[in-house]
Amino acid sequence: MILAAGFGTRLFPLTIDRTKPALPFLGKPLVGYVAEYLAEFGFREIVVNLHHQPDSVIAALGDGSQFGVEIGYSIEQPAILGTSGALDHARHLLGDDTFLVINGKLITDIDLAAAIETHRSSGAIATMVLKPNVARERFTEVFTTEGRITGFGGMPSLQASGKSNEPPYMFTGIQILEPRVFDYIPRGVYSDIVPTFYRPAIDAGEIISAHITDGRWFELSTMKRYLEISMAMFDGGGTAIGRRSEIAEPNSVNDSVLWDDVIIEPGAKLERTIIGDGVVIRSGQKFYDSAIVRADMVRNCKEIPEKAEPGEFIGDLYVVPLR
Repeated sequence: MILAAGFGTRLFPLTIDRTKPALPFLGKPLVGYVAEYLAEFGFREIVVNLHHQPDSVIAALGDGSQFGVEIGYSIEQPAILGTSGALDHARHLLGDDTFLVINGKLITDIDLAAAIETHRSSGAIATMVLKPNVARERFTEVFTTEGRITGFGGMPSLQASGKSNEPPYMFTGIQILEPRVFDYIPRGVYSDIVPTFYRPAIDAGEIISAHITDGRWFELSTMKRYLEISMAMFDGGGTAIGRRSEIAEPNSVNDSVLWDDVIIEPGAKLERTIIGDGVVIRSGQKFYDSAIVRADMVRNCKEIPEKAEPGEFIGDLYVVPLR
């Protein structure tokens, strides 16, 4: 199951007309990478949950055949259901065998076969795939003892404390679950999986296995991370150019991401900038560390999300600094 129901508010205005998993990423929708990744490990039947702008994900994935999978959709309406509620809503599609759940906003090469082997050999009801949080980013700490998950903390401090200099563990958004998890999940209500399933299961003495990985893992949760991860895929820098986009000469376009139907006129300058569909950058305009969409898209949207980074209108552009 791919979780793709979120709002993507921190990626506004890139998510005006699509949800986060449907964002283009180096030539294909982000969620398409996730589908192909699952297909590499032999998964063929995929369930995708949807809520916000569901048509954007359906348009990106279709029936899944172009990504080597078969996709069924679980549409959550009128309200989004949370991670645990999403499983409940799709339980008739997940069947009665072991299943894997993954966030639809990831780029990774984590070895799922190894994670599944950890799960099978442990006899666990669930296995969470964890990574050392070396940079101590703002991800909830996960506590483990002898290969089992024992609890969850808050956000890690920026510096190591106590006797150990080992980085804390963070959850990658990949988990392997047995059908028995549904014994803990209530029917028809909004709920998240840690308080609904994991904490009660740990308290009940269930085996929750920890699979620790050092695989590459990126989560596209903000516009700055979106650009940084795009550059990482270019081994440090480069420019991604979408379909039917044109860059006139002379110009200076560096370390940027251009979506479809973008026009860069002569004498424009871009560095570390994301350019949305249909944007025209005029001669002489210069932008750095920004995300830019057409101003009419923002003027015509119903409301700007509360968590969105502030931007400004510059002519026919809406420009948001990458913070």
